Amino acid sequence: MTFTAEHIAQSIDCSPERVAEFAGDPSNLPRWAAGLSAGIRNEGGRWITDSPMGTVEVRFTGPVEFGILDHDVVLPDGSVVHNPLRVLRNDDGAEVVFTVYRLPGVTDADFARDAAMVRADLRRLRGCLERRR
Repeated sequence: MTFTAEHIAQSIDCSPERVAEFAGDPSNLPRWAAGLSAGIRNEGGRWITDSPMGTVEVRFTGPVEFGILDHDVVLPDGSVVHNPLRVLRNDDGAEVVFTVYRLPGVTDADFARDAAMVRADLRRLRGCLERRR
């Protein structure tokens, strides 16, 4: 089985190494990933965040240093959602690409809302990094 997928991209005028370093640090998630994290804490080596879905664990699967920011989100019911997120070189800057999968039972409206939240998060990420230069 395969899911319907939407690839959402955001150009960032910053090196891909810097983007991966910043975005791949779980402690930075509340600064740019509002769709996932309202606040995050490290509990015994596990990154726990209060999200719109409830309290969840975020696990980056990396390797982050190569721009692979794929991460698994462990939902309150124990199910795991895999989120592909890549940082690619785009000349002197970076292209960040997040794949949103449409999981079973997700309505058209919910899928569109999820994609819109990712777009907003990636714009916030761009703002965080371009301001810091």
